[in-house]
Amino acid sequence: MRAPRSPEAGVRLAKLYIEPTVRCNLACVTCIRNDWCEPGSDMTEATFAAALDGVRQCSPRPTVFFGGFGEPLSHPRIVEMIVAAHDLGCPTELITNGTLLNEQMARQLIGSGLDRLWISLDGAQPDSYADVRLGAALPQVLANVRFFSRNRPYKRPRRPELGIAFVAMRRNVGDLPAVLDLGRALGATQFLVTNLLPYTADMQDEILYASSLNSIIYQPSPWMPHLSLPKMDIDGATGPALAAALAGHHSISYAGVSLSGGNDCCPFVDAGALVVGADGQVSPCLPLLHDHNSYLNGRERRSRHYAIGNLAAASLLELWDQPEHQAFRARVRSFDFAPCTACGGCDCSLGNEEDCYGNPFPTCGGCLWAQGVIRCP
Repeated sequence: MRAPRSPEAGVRLAKLYIEPTVRCNLACVTCIRNDWCEPGSDMTEATFAAALDGVRQCSPRPTVFFGGFGEPLSHPRIVEMIVAAHDLGCPTELITNGTLLNEQMARQLIGSGLDRLWISLDGAQPDSYADVRLGAALPQVLANVRFFSRNRPYKRPRRPELGIAFVAMRRNVGDLPAVLDLGRALGATQFLVTNLLPYTADMQDEILYASSLNSIIYQPSPWMPHLSLPKMDIDGATGPALAAALAGHHSISYAGVSLSGGNDCCPFVDAGALVVGADGQVSPCLPLLHDHNSYLNGRERRSRHYAIGNLAAASLLELWDQPEHQAFRARVRSFDFAPCTACGGCDCSLGNEEDCYGNPFPTCGGCLWAQGVIRCP
């Protein structure tokens, strides 16, 4: 066996997303599954073993995150997979819709060594929740999470830690304060809010960032005025004034922190991440894991998947180290792509094949993750 090593000088493999399955028991209106026709399949034992072989060669161990475009708890061996990653010394996380988190599963997850469980919770009332997550019942999900939370060992910090992920859209953003209250009552200590990526034409009306894509908040320019805001209470007196100020044409900082800091910055590449799909394909990020259509600036956009290889043919670290992957990472870090998210005017913006700067496939100028609009745990 080779001695453990850091896979890249200065940039190590720090986070490995593993997609246990592309099957899901729900039919959420927000899901990529509304746009694709891929057959449901589970990750095989051989593929997972190959992923762990790569992890075993990394020092320090990367975080292993179980999640992708399916419901991880629907994989029949998901608990064994978590235990195996934990036994290698990896921090482990998993995201779930909570419907399969019955008492038996909750006890198994608590005993598996899982470090953090994320619950997707997109509403605080049964009707608003069901309006998004078709096929799920909020009272049962909350009962499942409550049982899980209460049965964690009584020591500090509580493990597994509990996180809440909320997809914000026009139909449910009013529920956000109540979701935060619910989460705190359930024992959650982490909250993540992301925007909606519309995979179907009718969901375009639900996005909350149509103006922000062209706003100076997201696209700062040196010739535009700068607005520097201090810390202050956000209440009935300040809320409307701050909302109006944020909607103006300024580059903005809050308490010295620029609100444009998420621009042209890949959260996957910069975090040292790789993604292993259920079929063993290895991609640099979740958005490139599957072919899909979405809508950007009112136009349909086709994103073709990009894989640097498959674990059936090469090891994880061989794929990490290969020149093509390193060249892609360097391109993304420099981010000299056409600004498709703010522009969207030419036909090049309708896909990720090639942009108007001449960058070849895959291009990232239309990626909303790279602009801080869409976020993943």
